[in-house]
Amino acid sequence: MAKKKIVVAGGNGFLGSRICKSAAARGWDVVSLSRSGEPVWSSVTSSAEAPPWSKSVSWQKADLLKPATYQPMLKDADAVVHSMGILLEADYKGVLSGKESIWGGLSRAFSATKGGSQNPLEREVGEELKAQEKDGQLTYELMNRDSAIALAQEANAQKVPSFVFISAAAGTPILPKRYITTKRDAESTIASSLPKMRSMFFRPGFLYDSSRKFTLPIAFFGGAGSMINSVVGGRLTALAGAAVEKPLKADLVAEAVVEAIGDDSVKGVITTERIEELANKAWRRAML
Repeated sequence: MAKKKIVVAGGNGFLGSRICKSAAARGWDVVSLSRSGEPVWSSVTSSAEAPPWSKSVSWQKADLLKPATYQPMLKDADAVVHSMGILLEADYKGVLSGKESIWGGLSRAFSATKGGSQNPLEREVGEELKAQEKDGQLTYELMNRDSAIALAQEANAQKVPSFVFISAAAGTPILPKRYITTKRDAESTIASSLPKMRSMFFRPGFLYDSSRKFTLPIAFFGGAGSMINSVVGGRLTALAGAAVEKPLKADLVAEAVVEAIGDDSVKGVITTERIEELANKAWRRAML
């Protein structure tokens, strides 16, 4: 496989750092974009020390809401990856931490709609995304939808041929519906507005890894739920969403993302079964 350059927005996160690792292992040029630069390694791996492969990655500081901070890094890239959506909004976190009342926080968190940025389809290339909520809150609309659309637009303007959006298999009963609808909105908008770009929309379920011990029991019960759901013909999906989707190891998803980038025939929505197929293909390649 020819050497490539990829840019990973959110490359210092749980999944993003593993995408960087997988791409670096292939000898590709890898650029990570995040507000803080290099990861706090204890938050994404089992060690506080930087792993040897991290020296092969360019850890750049950038603000995804301000394209001018990352535009130069997109030059000559073969693929751009968006891997930095949010799971919980600030008011939802505020309830869990006791900073907001249960009624006030949850009523806002579960509201039918919130502001994102200005209409991303009317935004000029390079124009900053402006939060529309009064307090500037980072909403699902802003981070899961508009930042992804804007990044794809900026990549397209730089003639980047491939774009990967890390979406999700489904929502869950404990999260506002907007968590998943904003991701689906991003998928459909990118696909329809940028038809010449090869877009890939990864929809994994819950991600786990032994470096995050708390993810292991969740994955165990999720795996059991997935098997039960399979036995009943998928009828639990409408009720439980991602809670009954097969959990996947974060490294497996990362390998699949990099394999997909390297295979020009891969495009569109990529669900759990296809993710596993791509990861297996990557591992077979590595064994040769």
